Amino acid sequence: MFVKNINDCEEFIANDGCRIKEWLHPENDAIDLAYSVAMATIDIGEQSYEHRLEQTEVYILFSGEGVMHIDEEQKNVIAGEAVLIPAGAVQWIENTGDEELCFIAIVNPPWTEAGDVRL
Repeated sequence: MFVKNINDCEEFIANDGCRIKEWLHPENDAIDLAYSVAMATIDIGEQSYEHRLEQTEVYILFSGEGVMHIDEEQKNVIAGEAVLIPAGAVQWIENTGDEELCFIAIVNPPWTEAGDVRL
């Protein structure tokens, strides 16, 4: 059995500017997993940088609200929603609420720094 507490994960700033705690990653955790899972946080009034991932990504919002931008589309998003971001799409998210915007980022295949390009 593999169990990992998010409080045991080191926080870092990703290329997109989000505060990240990488929860599960096959390269870091010696687990057989086809994707990676991280917790991302954006402070009040802040946004991630425009960026593009080589991989497909899903955001699952669990607190806060914001505006999600994918290519030419934008949509207001709130806690409890999931957003599918196609591989290669230009993306960024703004925190437009009055609390931290926090979401789980699932990346398939697993996230790599080299595959995360800031625009």
